[in-house]
Amino acid sequence: AWGSENVTKKVRILDVVYNSTSNELVRTKTLLKNTVVQIDAHPFMQFYQKKYGQDLGKKKKGAAGEKSEKEEVKVSRHVLFKQKARAARQKLDALLEEQF
Repeated sequence: AWGSENVTKKVRILDVVYNSTSNELVRTKTLLKNTVVQIDAHPFMQFYQKKYGQDLGKKKKGAAGEKSEKEEVKVSRHVLFKQKARAARQKLDALLEEQF
């Protein structure tokens, strides 16, 4: 779940990273309560792209060059204005942006 965006998605668990009870549980990848796991964040990236019209994980310099190569998805003017208004109000945490 992404608490600050108030959205939940079904994601794939990639790995068990930490378990306070025992390292044996980390080695065997046992899922218990309060286990820290690593997930595939692609569904959240798709949500962010659709809602705000911005790609997460693209650096500012490289994004301009790749946009011309990539096919543009056609969206209506109304959707573009909604995405621009949302993006103007949106401030993504620097630590979160760094992870993508």
